[in-house]
Amino acid sequence: MTPSAPHLRTGRRGEDLAERRLKARGLRVLERNYRTPHGELDLVCRAGDTLVFVEVKTRKAGSRAAPHQALTAAKRTRLARAAAQYLSATGNWDAPCRFDLVEVVDPGGPDQAVRHIENAFVLDGNGAGWQPW
Repeated sequence: MTPSAPHLRTGRRGEDLAERRLKARGLRVLERNYRTPHGELDLVCRAGDTLVFVEVKTRKAGSRAAPHQALTAAKRTRLARAAAQYLSATGNWDAPCRFDLVEVVDPGGPDQAVRHIENAFVLDGNGAGWQPW
C-alpha cells in the first residue's frame, strides 16, 4: 500500500533508498518497519554476526534541519527499547548489535544524497557494540 500523505511518501522513498544502499554495502535486511509498543525500527539488518538497527531520516532539499538532528536522546531511548524487544522476540540476546543512521536528502530529486553512518550512537559509552544487559 502506498502512503497518501506527502511526508509519508517522502519517508517511504527514503527507506527504499536506504535499503538499496545497505544491501549494496553487503548488509542483509531482515525486517522493515518492525513495530513494537516502544516504537518502530525502520530497518533491522545483519552485517556478518552483528545485528544492525537502522534509523532512516529523510528530508527534502532545503530543509532547515539536517536529518541527523532528529535523532534526539528521546528517540535513541525509544530505539534501544524497541531493539531490546526485537532481541527478546527473536532470541538474539547474544548477538552483537549496533545502531546505524541513514540520512537521505531530496529522495527522488536530481541532487539526492544518501549517507550511511555506522555506529551513529552507542549506549554504553565505550564505543563497543551494544549489548542490552
